[in-house]
Amino acid sequence: MVSTKVSLRVFLSGLPILASARITSRSAIEWGPCEEGEFNTTLPVQCGTVAVPLDYTDPDSKTFDLELVKIPALIQPSRGSIQLNFGGPGFSARGGAVATGSLLQAGGTYDLVAFDPRGTGKTIPTICTDDPLYIGQILGETRASNESDTSLQRLWARGQVDAHICQHLGRGNETAEFIGTAFVARDLISVVDALGEDGLLRYWGFSYGTTLGATVGAMFPDRIDKMILDGVQNPHEYYHAHVDFEGWADSDKVFSYFFTSCIEAGPTKCALAALNKTASELEQDTWDFFDKVREAPIPVGSAILDLLVVKGIVVEQLKDTFLWPTTSQLLAVLLYGSDMEAQAVLDPLLNRAGISPLAGFNFTQALWGIHCGDRIPRLGSFEEAIPEFAKLAETSRLMSDVAASITSHCAQWPWHAKEAYPGDFKVKTKNPILFAGNTRDAHTPIRSAYNVSSGFEGSGILEVNGTGHCALSAPSECSFAVIAAYWGNGTLPSTGSVCEAAGPFDGYTWADVFEAGTATNKTERIERRTAYRWWSS
Repeated sequence: MVSTKVSLRVFLSGLPILASARITSRSAIEWGPCEEGEFNTTLPVQCGTVAVPLDYTDPDSKTFDLELVKIPALIQPSRGSIQLNFGGPGFSARGGAVATGSLLQAGGTYDLVAFDPRGTGKTIPTICTDDPLYIGQILGETRASNESDTSLQRLWARGQVDAHICQHLGRGNETAEFIGTAFVARDLISVVDALGEDGLLRYWGFSYGTTLGATVGAMFPDRIDKMILDGVQNPHEYYHAHVDFEGWADSDKVFSYFFTSCIEAGPTKCALAALNKTASELEQDTWDFFDKVREAPIPVGSAILDLLVVKGIVVEQLKDTFLWPTTSQLLAVLLYGSDMEAQAVLDPLLNRAGISPLAGFNFTQALWGIHCGDRIPRLGSFEEAIPEFAKLAETSRLMSDVAASITSHCAQWPWHAKEAYPGDFKVKTKNPILFAGNTRDAHTPIRSAYNVSSGFEGSGILEVNGTGHCALSAPSECSFAVIAAYWGNGTLPSTGSVCEAAGPFDGYTWADVFEAGTATNKTERIERRTAYRWWSS
């Protein structure tokens, strides 16, 4: 999943305006004002609906309205629409699209269009329970997988209980089998048809959004115009494995790189570098701290730091290198400072983005509904799961604690998606797909981009020698040029080429990229720098 703070509209507005035919739209969508107060934005966003079948496998299926949001290109007529998905699965694409386009109102030749995927937001949301008692039990009883000798058994039991709650107490049980990724892929094509442009899909997907993109590309290869899949997830594992092992293959390496790059950056950029320790010593001290909180959770202000909370914070921080200086401050005070110092650094992280426990639980429910419903094989018992948990622990010491829970839930989920893509992701699309990613990504390793690209004949790969989740988390003039060329005329990067990016503690942003070569006047440079300060906050 990618942070929706990166303003794609800002990014697209920086692309050079290439000579290309504008698309005349004969849209069947009646675009109009969005519901008052729904979006906190000054942009002229528009909303509309498309009627789609609840069950694409049933020709007599009833329909429901898929709610869309559009951020029009300011240069009209536009070159067409780009549909967006920000990953998860479980994130709202409508809210994400507005957030990414809410800061700059200049430039842009593509309309941005998004709908909440099934199971999320306003589209058949997965609601296992809205009872505070059950929500408190579910959130309060989630544990790290190696917190104790019985943690795995408790996670397995928690998965069974939650599946029971969802099946017998949840709202929308009658629609649970209709929220799978294959149906969302069909929704993308339904939106293409309703847009009335050229009948082809333009799509930009991040993290899980790359699995959705690979699925729609494989199911409808003749309908693809342009598609960028950034932060590539392995769709083979997503559908057919019990655990997404490949997703965590580089997590521990990136964790180690955090300390190495900190020492290289020096104490003025990384607080840990001022402690007269080597990178290896700092990393070992951090693992020792994890062991400490596993045995004895620490109260800090209003929070209790147990192993799952501490690792969860670190895992989230690894996604975005702009946060690494703050992460180094946090670790410095947790490992070597006072409780008061720790609280001062920790509170902003716990409150970051204003995410409430309920909002987090809504995402969790959506994740269960979509990912678990999509997962084809199931485990019949805890004994069958033990080898999977062991392999997960071997794959990543860092991630195994936080990734075991979804394995327990999916293994016992009571529903299967009504449709699953049955193929092997070996197709040739009408126009080639561009896969993208960073050399160091703790959540979607670059090897996944190469693995999936090998099945899509003629596709290209944008590898950025940077760090963070998805290529857009590592600002680079080179990658900007590659993306500009691809959206402009479909040009792919040369095979084997790698774009360079600044170091993770250098503070280099997309605003700097624009200022270096694409912003045309002082006002535009200031607006873009303001936008990217918000993106990185």
